[in-house]
Amino acid sequence: MDVKHIAGKKKGKVMLYALSTCGWCKRTKALLNELGVEYEFTEVDLLKEEEKAEALREIKKFNTTGNFPTLIIDDKKCIIGYKEDDIREALG
Repeated sequence: MDVKHIAGKKKGKVMLYALSTCGWCKRTKALLNELGVEYEFTEVDLLKEEEKAEALREIKKFNTTGNFPTLIIDDKKCIIGYKEDDIREALG
């Protein structure tokens, strides 16, 4: 799967599943960059079919609706959608 790594302060394992055309996904990335945290992300809509299926399986473990953005922290906490206050609280 095509996963991009963004360097920053370590706040645990932070994985963002996004869509390349989603404004809320772009705002979530911008917020993570503003907070200066280390994270990884993939733009699910740009993946090959098999990789897209794999990403959706991972997302649905935490987010049964499959909405974007999906932010998973330490394979435990999941923030669905652009929820600035929740993201700041979890990673600030």
